Amino acid sequence: MPQSDSPVSWSDRRSTDGRLGRVLYRSEPEVCGRCLGAQNGAVDAREGRAELRGAVARGDGGGLVQLLIGQPLPDDALQLIGDGLLVALRQEVPEAPRLAGECASALRVRGWEGDDELADSLEARLGTAPIRLLKPLAVDLEELAMALEGDPVYGGGRIDLLTGEVWPQSAIEYAREMADNDEDDDDDPDRWLWFDSEGSRAGYRDMKWFISDVDDPEVADRLSIAISGRGAFRRFKDTLSRWPDLMTRWFAFSEDRQRGRARAWLADEGYVATYRDV
Repeated sequence: MPQSDSPVSWSDRRSTDGRLGRVLYRSEPEVCGRCLGAQNGAVDAREGRAELRGAVARGDGGGLVQLLIGQPLPDDALQLIGDGLLVALRQEVPEAPRLAGECASALRVRGWEGDDELADSLEARLGTAPIRLLKPLAVDLEELAMALEGDPVYGGGRIDLLTGEVWPQSAIEYAREMADNDEDDDDDPDRWLWFDSEGSRAGYRDMKWFISDVDDPEVADRLSIAISGRGAFRRFKDTLSRWPDLMTRWFAFSEDRQRGRARAWLADEGYVATYRDV
């Protein structure tokens, strides 16, 4: 992974359940070199978040550990970080066991949907807890989350149990039109795991929860008005875009919530998500 000139640090934020959380920031090199914090420098949470996501997506366990080492784990990215630490443990990256233990503990405390399942996986990898009897499936949790929380009328789809590929209903119908789908094996339970889309109710609850934690009453009021009625998600993001820092916090919070829900759904179906090589 490319090395940046300025260090990554975490700035205190109040998490959505009232606990103090952390948001990734970048401090100017002329201010503090390799030290922590961003006292007088410009901050860029989006860049730091992108580095974190990039390390996890590439399976760069060493890069992820370097981003995290010496920093409190951010409360709004524990699902993402936990997945990356599972890879770092497999790669036997130094410091990964300590960070994985901290992440598992933080997940237990936070207690969002899917957090216990990820903590179980981390602790099993560390050898401090038994391995759950779940079948491994190399699926992209972000793709699965999008499909699971799609339109319940036109959504749904299936997961290829051989490859982990997520097939939304629209992709299945296109493959059928192109004669690129063998309908005879559609019902093969050893090949496909079918699912229905559950709609946007969970995402709407996330917006309400996020708004309840916004410190500025005027901003919170504007966001509350934005989510009233049809088109709530679009208006919420349009309104939130006026405050880039809040927008970054929202994306981190929302993505971790969705990732956890997808993980919990998989566990209920008898599967555990594993890293998918790219």
